[in-house]
Amino acid sequence: MKKNLVILFFLFPIILFSQNFTRQDTLRGSITPERVWWDLTYYHLDIAVDPDNKFIKGSNIVQYKVLESNDEIQIDLQKPLKITKVTQDNKELTFRLDGYSHFIKLKKKQRKGSVNTIKVFYEGNPKVAVRPPWDGGLTWTRDSNGKHFVANSNQGIGASIWWPNKDHMYDEVDSMLISVNVPKDLTNVSNGRLRSIEDLGETKTFHWFVSNPINNYGVNINIGDYIEFSEVYKGEKGDLDMIYYVLRDNILRAKSQFKDAVKMMQAFEYWFGPYPFYEDSFKIVEVPYLGMEHQSSITYGNKYMKGYLGRDLSRTGWGLKFDYIIIHEAGHEWFANNITYKDIADMWIHESFTTYSENLYLDYHYGKEAASEYVIGTRTSISNRSPIIGKYGVNFRGSDLYSKGANILHTLRQITRDDEKWRSILRGLNKEFYHQTVTTAQIENYISNKMNYDLSTFFNQYLRDFRIPTLEYFYEDGNLNCRWINVVDNFKMPVELIVDDKKVFIEIDSSYKKIPSISEKLKIDKDYYVFLKEI
Repeated sequence: MKKNLVILFFLFPIILFSQNFTRQDTLRGSITPERVWWDLTYYHLDIAVDPDNKFIKGSNIVQYKVLESNDEIQIDLQKPLKITKVTQDNKELTFRLDGYSHFIKLKKKQRKGSVNTIKVFYEGNPKVAVRPPWDGGLTWTRDSNGKHFVANSNQGIGASIWWPNKDHMYDEVDSMLISVNVPKDLTNVSNGRLRSIEDLGETKTFHWFVSNPINNYGVNINIGDYIEFSEVYKGEKGDLDMIYYVLRDNILRAKSQFKDAVKMMQAFEYWFGPYPFYEDSFKIVEVPYLGMEHQSSITYGNKYMKGYLGRDLSRTGWGLKFDYIIIHEAGHEWFANNITYKDIADMWIHESFTTYSENLYLDYHYGKEAASEYVIGTRTSISNRSPIIGKYGVNFRGSDLYSKGANILHTLRQITRDDEKWRSILRGLNKEFYHQTVTTAQIENYISNKMNYDLSTFFNQYLRDFRIPTLEYFYEDGNLNCRWINVVDNFKMPVELIVDDKKVFIEIDSSYKKIPSISEKLKIDKDYYVFLKEI
C-alpha cells in the first residue's frame, strides 16, 4: 500500500516563491486534518455518462480504514458538478462546502482500526477541457463517422474535476472498481481488467477492476467506437497482456504504429525492472487529445506519427525513431504510476525520469551515442528561470521538469561511471519504492547511498536552484586552474575534463584546483549538463 506520510522541511532557502496562494490551494495541496485520519482502501466509482448532454450522474463508494478517531471527512468535487447526497450505513449525512472541498459530518463512531464506507452521490456537467491535457477536464467530440468520442484528462487540475474523491496524491486507493454506463453503440475503456459488460438495452455498463494501488489522476474513462486488438508479451514476470483500443477507422494504422509498444516494454523492463502492473494488463487507448499516463490504460493521440506529432524534440533525428507518446506515456508506468510523488512540488519524479526514459529507449535499441545525442539535443528547451521543485502544501509544481530533469539524470549517469551500476539504481528505485508514494528526499537518499557518494549539494543545486554549475578556468604557469561558480554553498561535483587530449576525472568544488597542463585547450565531457567559462 502507498502510505507512510512524510512531512519534510527543507532548510535550504534558495528561492522565495512570490506567488500568492489561496485557501483553496491549501485545501487541495495539503494533508488537512480532515484527510490525515483515514486511509483509503477501496473505491467503487459507478457512473452513467450521457454524451449528448455532456452529463455525468452516479456515485462513488469510498472505503477507508480509521487511523485516528474523527467525525469529519474531506471529499473534493469541483464545480459545476454537485454532490447531491452522502450516506453512511444508509443514513444521510450533512456536509459543509468550502470552495470545492466538502467536509462531511459523520454520525457513526469512527473507531481506530475499523474499516468503514461512505457513498457519495453526484451529478452535473463537468468542466470541458479547453486545451487537453494541459487544461484538464472532459473532452467531448465525435469521430470521423459522427460517433461520440469522450475522454478525461486532469493532471494538475485534479481528478475531482469529474469525480468525487480524496484529491491528494499522498494516499492512493488500494484497489478500485470503475463502472461506466454509456450508449449501446459505444465502448468505455478504463483502468485495469474488464470484468463484465451489462447489456441494458439502450445502454451498456462496463465494469473495470483495478487490483493495484492507483493515483487519483490516473483513473480514466475513454468512450468511443473502439476496435480492440492484443498481443502477449513474454516479460520478466511472465505473460503480459498488451491490449489496444483504437477508433474503427484507425485499426490498420494502429497495428503498424503500436509495434513501438513491445519495443518500449523490452527497453523499460531492461532499464527499470518488471512492468509494475502485470495483474491489470497494459493498454493503449486512442483519445481525442495528445495523451496521458493513466495507469495500465495510457492514452494516445499522436496521430500515428513518429516523434512528437511528427517533430523531433531533440532536432538530432533520433526523436523520429519512435512514437513519442507511446514511449513517454508508457515510461510513466514506472515513474508516476509505480513510484508516485506525495506532493506535486516533487513532480520532477514523474516527468524528469520519464523524459529520461526516452533516452534509455534509444540507448537500448540504437546505442549509447544515439541516446546521448538525443538528450543533449533537448537542452535547447530548458529555460533555467526557476527551480525544478515547487512549493509544498499548496498544489504548486516546479518548472523545467522535462528536458532539464532528463539531463540531470544523464549527468548522474556520468558521475556513476558504471552503466551496470546506474541500471541497478534505476531498477532498484522501482523495487524499493514499488507501489509507493514518495518524497524527493527519499529518491535523493536512495541514489546517494547506492552511488556511495554524497549528492546533497548536487541535488540542492539542480533541483532547488535554477542556475547551472559553470566551470570557470584559466591557465597560469603551466597549470589549469578551475572551480565551480554559480553554485550553492559547499557545492562539489566530479567531472570528466579533457586536458592535453587526456581524460581526467576529478572532483571540483568552489575553490580553485590546479591541474598540470600544457595545451591550454580545455574541453569538458558534453554529457555533463554544465557550462564552461574561461577568464
